[in-house]
Amino acid sequence: MAELTTLARPYAKAVFAEAQEKGALDAWSADLALLAACVADKQLAAFLQHPSLSAQQQAQTLVDVCGDKLNEAAKNLVAVLAENKRLPLLAEVSELYEEMKAQLQNTVDVVVTSAQPLSDEQSTKLVQALKARLQCEVRMTSEVDESLIGGAIIRAGDLVIDGSVTGKLAKLAEAMKS
Repeated sequence: MAELTTLARPYAKAVFAEAQEKGALDAWSADLALLAACVADKQLAAFLQHPSLSAQQQAQTLVDVCGDKLNEAAKNLVAVLAENKRLPLLAEVSELYEEMKAQLQNTVDVVVTSAQPLSDEQSTKLVQALKARLQCEVRMTSEVDESLIGGAIIRAGDLVIDGSVTGKLAKLAEAMKS
């Protein structure tokens, strides 16, 4: 995974610089998300990696699958990635791009996994508390995982706050073993 990030970072930085220069951050987000979704498709990925296809044919196939939704710069990115045999990196490029965009816009995506669905009031309070702690705008999505028994796990980038009953029981078991 670290190797993929290392390989994808220069492409993501170049795309991000281009997007900033042209004022097209959201358009590039959409293009990269579409491309990442396409190369994530197993059948298309297998077809694109077929040894009989040239880099130009790989790039054209991917562009054709995306239809008219890609701008010319995105088509050029596909051509460069295909030429360098880096099309499988598109998902990682998209992820790195989104991280750079969020940092520029001072936002963070937070995923809250709870044992039960959060009420609107709980969601609002949690967003406000996270805004104060992280000092940035918070975009929160929530998931339900009943195996947590109670409480929640909050993931914001590298930060993970485990307030679940399952997590506390695991810590207690670890403490008892030592």
